[in-house]
Amino acid sequence: MDEEYRSSADRLTREAGGSAQCRALLATEDDEELARVLTEPERPLWARELAAVRLGRAGDRRAFETLVLLLNHRDPERCASAAHVLLRLGDPRTPRAAATLATNPLRTAYALHPVRLLAELRAPESVPALTRTLERLLAPDEPHWRVALACVEGLGLLGDGRARPVLESALPHPRLGDAARTALGRLPRFPAQEREAGVRGGGPGSPG
Repeated sequence: MDEEYRSSADRLTREAGGSAQCRALLATEDDEELARVLTEPERPLWARELAAVRLGRAGDRRAFETLVLLLNHRDPERCASAAHVLLRLGDPRTPRAAATLATNPLRTAYALHPVRLLAELRAPESVPALTRTLERLLAPDEPHWRVALACVEGLGLLGDGRARPVLESALPHPRLGDAARTALGRLPRFPAQEREAGVRGGGPGSPG
């Protein structure tokens, strides 16, 4: 049992009031029972989350849709738990789903964990989605600057030269400047290296 799962299980047990139903879902080894929880009506949210976390950790892709919904929830703890399990699940639909959530201007307040997940996934969708999200969050008075900061840090982690223009645009931002300088320092120094990074990251001219 890893620490992230232990933390989620403890949180959901408290949310369920230590109920017998919660103890049963924690104990069961029946994946079909867990899958039914995801679709049965009137199941509480804690039960759906617990079932999705357990299925996702087991590699069962039936958990995917519920985990994506939780990834963009108003409760940051649910988002963090879902992101952790989605990364472990390895469903090929995850990068596109995370990119959709990260770039939705109506859900920016809940985009922090989708943004961080995109950086960890290192998928072809990651750099374009983080760049697009950061571009619209560069106003000095932007209330969602933490999401913008996560974009900057993620682009630095990915080290793709296509991010250079938007990172340079972030340099004057009072809350993003230091992180943008650090991220720029992680990019390839020469155009040829940047082109190579773009190919590896699924940019223009990449196969497939």
